Amino acid sequence: MTPPSNQPSALQRVAIVFSGGPAPAANAVIGAIASAFRRSGSDVIGLLQGYAHLCDRPPNAAPLQAGTHFRVISDEDLRGLRNSRGVLIGTSRANPGRGIRDRADLDDPEKTVGLRSALQALTELGVEALISIGGDGTLRTANLLYEFQRRLPASAARVRIVHVPKTIDNDYGGIDFTFGFFTAVDVIAKELLNLRADAIATQSYYLVSTMGRRTGWLAYGVAVAGEAHLVLGVEDVQGALRTADGKLDLTALTDRLAELIVTRESRGKRYGVIVLAEGLSELLPEQDIAGIARDEHGHISFANLDFGRLLAQRVAARYAQQTGKHIKVTGMQLGYESRCAAPHAFDVLLGSELGLGAHRALTEADLDGVMVSVSGQMALRYVPFSKLVDPQSLSTKVRFIEPGSDFHRLAQQLGTRLPDMK
Repeated sequence: MTPPSNQPSALQRVAIVFSGGPAPAANAVIGAIASAFRRSGSDVIGLLQGYAHLCDRPPNAAPLQAGTHFRVISDEDLRGLRNSRGVLIGTSRANPGRGIRDRADLDDPEKTVGLRSALQALTELGVEALISIGGDGTLRTANLLYEFQRRLPASAARVRIVHVPKTIDNDYGGIDFTFGFFTAVDVIAKELLNLRADAIATQSYYLVSTMGRRTGWLAYGVAVAGEAHLVLGVEDVQGALRTADGKLDLTALTDRLAELIVTRESRGKRYGVIVLAEGLSELLPEQDIAGIARDEHGHISFANLDFGRLLAQRVAARYAQQTGKHIKVTGMQLGYESRCAAPHAFDVLLGSELGLGAHRALTEADLDGVMVSVSGQMALRYVPFSKLVDPQSLSTKVRFIEPGSDFHRLAQQLGTRLPDMK
């Protein structure tokens, strides 16, 4: 039975895990969670470096140790934490569910070893609820832990799971904006404005690749706030930019950017700043990315593929071929420097509300297997994992910018209008 909201259920020990890339206001979330639970009498621990110490543990491994594998969060830790940089408990990309490919794998004892190891470590510590903070991969792991426990015998010890969405890419379903997004936009846009001033002074172009592996939210936000002259996200790979097999036509993209330079020059402007979402490189034909290192998920290592610089060279060459003139086009990558920036006030507010929501989900609503979300004027709501995860593949659903939507049109209409644009 769900307890009344004024009589929170007693949880003796709660664990927090932060996984994936850092994000501004991470500590606001952690601080709000820890503060709320400590006030209600619960012991709060933070798992150090994500799931790193919970994966691949031998069957008879010693219990996790305070100071080495987890941190008992104290009142002293919470002082001034809300606006601080970084992640108090650290992070990593370790994933106890990495062997799971579909729903059937949850019944395979070999493929669920990581999940079983993580659950055992938590129950040995007396953890009754786990609050995970992370991106789509971390949401997937949270759901796997939840689903795995549903298959256990009734007598087995269990840990309730609540998830808080985190990504500066803002590509999450179930929530309007994720914490850290606006800080990242602000930090990168300020750098873009510096580059814009430099481009005007030197009569040149900057081609900037921003973070955003699968969607263009961050690139679009940066372009608007940083006054870019053109922005392209993965959602814009259609029409002439898309090959018959769905890949990015690099030649067509090069021509589009060279056309931008020629068009602006005809209007007396020999400078500009162009923003591209880094995820565009994931859509390159195989011959253009052969040999590029990939991570354990099969994603391209952007550190080894400087897409902005590669494209800048092609655009400068194409412009020279068309006009017989030279113009400097410099490719750059921006984004990683924003992940641990001092959080924007809005992100502190949003992160704090989400953290408090995790507490309320467990103590007031007695929930399990949900993601904390907000809408409207910071109104809390709880989204079941089943609405966010594909029931068969167990993959999370990505939220793209809808072409033709108001947000899409905002960035497109504030940039330079090319002759073929309506």
